[in-house]
Amino acid sequence: MGFSISLLWSQPEVNPINGKARSVPVLNPINKYGRVFFFSWFGFLLAFWSWYAFPPLLHDVIAKDLDLSPNEISNSNIIALVATLLVRLVAGPACDRFGPRYTFAGCLLIGAIPTFLSGTAFNVAELYALRFFIGILGGSFVPCQVWTTGFYDKNVVGTANSLTAGLGNAGGGITYFVMPAVYDSLVKDGLTPHVAWRVAFVVPGILITAVALALLLLCQDTPTGKWSERFAAAEENMRRQSVQGNIVDVPAGITAASKRSGSSSPPTTDEKKVDPTGGASPPDMETQTGTQQILATARGEVVQKPSFGEIAKLCASPQTWVLGACYFCTFGAELAINSILGTYYGIQFKSDNLSLQESSNWAAMFGLMNALFRPLGGVVSDYAYRSTKSVWAKKILLHTYSIIAGAFLLAIGLTNPTDLATLVCLVGVGFAFFLEGANGLNFSVVPHVHPHANGVVSGFTGASGNLGGIIFAIIFRYNYKDYARSIWIIGVIMIAINVAVCWIKPIPKGQIGGR
Repeated sequence: MGFSISLLWSQPEVNPINGKARSVPVLNPINKYGRVFFFSWFGFLLAFWSWYAFPPLLHDVIAKDLDLSPNEISNSNIIALVATLLVRLVAGPACDRFGPRYTFAGCLLIGAIPTFLSGTAFNVAELYALRFFIGILGGSFVPCQVWTTGFYDKNVVGTANSLTAGLGNAGGGITYFVMPAVYDSLVKDGLTPHVAWRVAFVVPGILITAVALALLLLCQDTPTGKWSERFAAAEENMRRQSVQGNIVDVPAGITAASKRSGSSSPPTTDEKKVDPTGGASPPDMETQTGTQQILATARGEVVQKPSFGEIAKLCASPQTWVLGACYFCTFGAELAINSILGTYYGIQFKSDNLSLQESSNWAAMFGLMNALFRPLGGVVSDYAYRSTKSVWAKKILLHTYSIIAGAFLLAIGLTNPTDLATLVCLVGVGFAFFLEGANGLNFSVVPHVHPHANGVVSGFTGASGNLGGIIFAIIFRYNYKDYARSIWIIGVIMIAINVAVCWIKPIPKGQIGGR
């Protein structure tokens, strides 16, 4: 399917076997696919904004009000990531069991409570507690990606996932604009700094609650309806395509899909050839001829309720570890650097007397580039997949982007630029392009790996990103007087890890579906 500008608002073509869209109606929130797309990115954007609402005000306003030391500021950044790591590990299996829509809304509504209570922190212990529970909002990334994956077919899933995640991640940049602006406006209206920063947190709390309720009322779990009815819907779709067989709601092992296909119902006597994509996506196992292949693929890709043993097996899979390792590097670096970037600009250009708003604006550029560079990574990934008909193309691009991003960190850390234009180009353009593009590439590969347990794989990968953020934040904590040293150390780690895992096959041997 060639690109046409009308695809941005027209009703998408749909795969008749799985009900997924083959284009992304970005500008059509009325269509059910466009509506899910909108609430996926907008809900995550608000969550990311609130999750990172503290850093723009933390180093100056809040630190003075609560009398915080540099170590206590660093500790609070680390604590904010710990809760998100735990929530993402839980959110993955929860998506597979209860559906991503309810998991998404749950993360937003629960995270809104500590957001409203942010102004009740009057000492460092209370700040730690609030930032820990606000970290629940960061877990909303997992249902955001699982929900999007469930609505878009493999020919565009990389683009769809990277768009929702990229636009959502832009919340990390928006917060650097919005929170200082809200704070300054409250001070100008007569509030003291002590009160103004506390009132500012009410704004994201209200928006998060409203969006969570809206996505519950206006959207659906899957393209075919309720989450609990996904098996019956898949079987009905296959019957419409003259394919006979049952999709059983049972946990699927890493290689169990091929075993299940052996016990499927026999094909129809005429072995009717079916091409459900009409040539729109690569001729993988889902588009090969033969009803037996279609049935086996459907059984391998309809999400199953995971058991604890199944979750453990999936998390031990080398392919899952590759995704986690890459996201550990890229999203981990993004989280850690995003939390110190405003301060880094202020330190580097202290002689230029950058104000809080000015340093925040420059730091915001890095986060805002997610709206462009992360989706671009997904678009490039999908193009490579359609051209080569191989998931290897996506994986090679992922490691290439990650290694180049690590090289940019080496350049930034070793040169420690004192020229504003140079630092902005290195961090806000070059580094952001490859780092954020690699994040998009990563979740373009995720839907291909163990698709019957997409939530588990997404949760493990997302949690690994937070683990990277924690490790890298600890590196910054113990080098808070020399941020440049921490930056090049992180660059070395990124390059080393990607070189170590680049040889592993992208899809497990014997896996049915996802190819």
